[in-house]
Amino acid sequence: MGVEKKKMMERLWGDSFFNAKKKVWTNVMQPEGCTEPLPRAFCQFIMTPINQLMKAIMNDDKDKYEKMMLTLGIVLKGDEKALLGKPLMKRTMQIWINAADTLLAMIVTQLPSPRVAQKYRVENLYEGPMDDEAANAIRSCTADGPLMMYISKMVPTPDKGRFYAFGRVFSGTVATGQKVRIQGPFYKPGGREDLNIKNIQRTVLMMGRATEQIADVPCGNTVALVGVDQYLLKSGTLTTLENAHNIADMKYSVSPVVKVAVKPKDGKDLPKLVDGLKKLSKSDPWSFAPLRRAASTSLRAVVSCTWRSA
Repeated sequence: MGVEKKKMMERLWGDSFFNAKKKVWTNVMQPEGCTEPLPRAFCQFIMTPINQLMKAIMNDDKDKYEKMMLTLGIVLKGDEKALLGKPLMKRTMQIWINAADTLLAMIVTQLPSPRVAQKYRVENLYEGPMDDEAANAIRSCTADGPLMMYISKMVPTPDKGRFYAFGRVFSGTVATGQKVRIQGPFYKPGGREDLNIKNIQRTVLMMGRATEQIADVPCGNTVALVGVDQYLLKSGTLTTLENAHNIADMKYSVSPVVKVAVKPKDGKDLPKLVDGLKKLSKSDPWSFAPLRRAASTSLRAVVSCTWRSA
């Protein structure tokens, strides 16, 4: 078509149409002389070829899909040549438009780096004054600055009943053995409520289902910590600054839709119920299980949760 890559990418968005008969671009869906509406450029040049290739594979139209693969530079090797139907469709997409590689490339090229983004996002990230030491540290995002880290979720570990505290480092460097202030969501500067000062047992890099222990992790990265889960329920702030406010907690757009009151049949099992509810609250960010004392002096938990489709 002789169109520059940058211009072509711009034309794949919004009301942009290509009139194949006249070989011209237009922003009108059905210009004069056209008996039918023109397809949007994205549909015409992206979705239609993908759809045609997938249909040819699923219909076992070998001549058609082999010709298309040759044009697109999709090369099957070894046992891949014997694949048919859905397995062939899946392998073709992995070679042609690999989701992992494509998404990673898009993130790298399109999203701002933490050092750039935190300069203007600090107002939404931090609960304290915008001119204090913690806010300036988040804004500058330097590895040798004071530690400011947000724990966003708890991930179950292979060790029964324990969790990785997973989060992102916004300032400084978090390291194995480092003494930090663990500030829960109810912590207020100057107070002692929801505050623990402890050493981090281990810093762990999470790669899908695999984990790898590392010595330290600088700002701009995500990391999992061992030894923090017993001091936080779901989320919290880790810092080395005594006067730091909390990093703002995440807000969810969904509300609990199911509430169930539970209590142990045998009062002796109450500790097990409490322990189980704590683990549920840790592992599921949408669940909430406060303990309430009923009139009969027995403890009762009201479990609120949100149904999510897989």
